[in-house]
Amino acid sequence: AKRWQLGPAELAQALRLLRQLDPAPGARYTSAPAEAIVPDILVWKVGQDYQVVLNDEGIPRLRISAPYRQLLREGALGQPAAKQYLEEKLRAAVWLIRSIEQRRQTLAKVALSLVKFQRAFLDHGLAHLKPLVLKDVAEDIGMHESTVSRVTTAKYMQTPQGLFELKYFFHSGLA
Repeated sequence: AKRWQLGPAELAQALRLLRQLDPAPGARYTSAPAEAIVPDILVWKVGQDYQVVLNDEGIPRLRISAPYRQLLREGALGQPAAKQYLEEKLRAAVWLIRSIEQRRQTLAKVALSLVKFQRAFLDHGLAHLKPLVLKDVAEDIGMHESTVSRVTTAKYMQTPQGLFELKYFFHSGLA
């Protein structure tokens, strides 16, 4: 009231008006809740180069539980069937952990390649986005196009130009 030099009656009228407003005006157009996008890759400029980091925040590190390793070392309580079962599960767990790490490394390679190909976009904005296809990045990192396609699905990169889905960087367009 002081700032706008409003009297008590004017302030009360303004408050009545504010209380009538919808705090979520877009909610009437959809019933789906808004989902926050957490970037999988963070890119920022350091000096003349770009730093690319995988965003592991909120993602637990997988590891094999110590009690299960101990059971295997001790011979799984002297029961061959139990030991075989634990060994199978251990192999499956190790395979899963390695697969996830390999996928992380592939994502990092793809991100570095995208930064290399789209440096002008990162420096100067949308007008400088280069036409790029999956094959370009696949050849650059020495992997198959289908691998690049899978690793870029539903993944996001936070750049100095904003937040973008990785698929956004792949369009053939016209040079």
